[in-house]
Amino acid sequence: MALTLYVDTARWRAHHKHVQEQFPGLVPVCKGNGYGFGHERLAEEATRLGSDVLAVGTTYEAARIKDWFGGDLLVLTPYRRGEEPVPLPDRVIRSVSSVDGVYGLVGARVVIEVMSSMKRHGVSEQELAQLHSAIENVRLEGFAIHLPLDRTDGSDAVEEVIGWMDRLRAARLPLHTMFVSHLKAEELHRLQQQFPQTHFRARIGTRLWLGDHDATEYRGAVLDVTRVAKGDRFGYRQQKAASDGFLVVVAGGTSHGVGLEAPKALHGVMPRAKGVARAGLATVNRNLSPFVWGGKQRWFAEPPHMQVSILFVPSDAPEPQVGEELVAHLRHTTTQFDRIVDR
Repeated sequence: MALTLYVDTARWRAHHKHVQEQFPGLVPVCKGNGYGFGHERLAEEATRLGSDVLAVGTTYEAARIKDWFGGDLLVLTPYRRGEEPVPLPDRVIRSVSSVDGVYGLVGARVVIEVMSSMKRHGVSEQELAQLHSAIENVRLEGFAIHLPLDRTDGSDAVEEVIGWMDRLRAARLPLHTMFVSHLKAEELHRLQQQFPQTHFRARIGTRLWLGDHDATEYRGAVLDVTRVAKGDRFGYRQQKAASDGFLVVVAGGTSHGVGLEAPKALHGVMPRAKGVARAGLATVNRNLSPFVWGGKQRWFAEPPHMQVSILFVPSDAPEPQVGEELVAHLRHTTTQFDRIVDR
């Protein structure tokens, strides 16, 4: 009995090809938990796509994935002097976001990140003049810019990239390759038309692997079902059942990421109101689970355990049977499955 990730493989791969056609020179991204699929699986899919470069999050991820992908590996986390050395092959390319970082990577293959409106990390415009001597002792693979997802100020992503292209050109720095993130296909096309001598390469993770929501589905197997009456005590904390129904033990607990939730940016009155309502229910131990039964998301009977969750299903709903599976609405980037099934 397991928490299973089911993949409509043909549909999933058709989506990959569609994204690849929209973004010529695409660099797939495989970081974190491999977007819910695991590093090994995404390395295989990147190879299937014919990708020559695979982007990973850290040097530790590069060390793990190097035996699964034969092309170049681009580490997205910028190099910092004093970081723990990790043995890596020459086909690994390091991102750098400071002039000092470039000086610290003599002989290495590097991509230099510039500071975007994200204001996360990157070389500033004032530092460009210092890069001339710094890049003499590295193998420069190109520049990169990581753009924000939302532009609430109405600014234009293409104009931001053009601004940096102009600055780099004015500083007489090589512009043969520019790695970009979070651009639409038409925006990338506009840039390529305006700068035909530069190869723009989109680094894409979420849109590539998770862009077709109907291609994948998590399901948790029912392990046990126990009928309870109103007032019966149950669970670790011996709470009382609020009404007659069933306690349903389903595969999927905290070790899988069930019950974990990343903070979200809320916009508008309705999402904020729902957030307040959820917080209020949580204070009285009412937490909605990601598991669906009888067409409804069911409530946790108590907080999820390490490998299973206990749900409360009211008596007016169909009784689940051991061995049946419940659809689970889980976030790929925070979920670890027991098994993956291609179908």
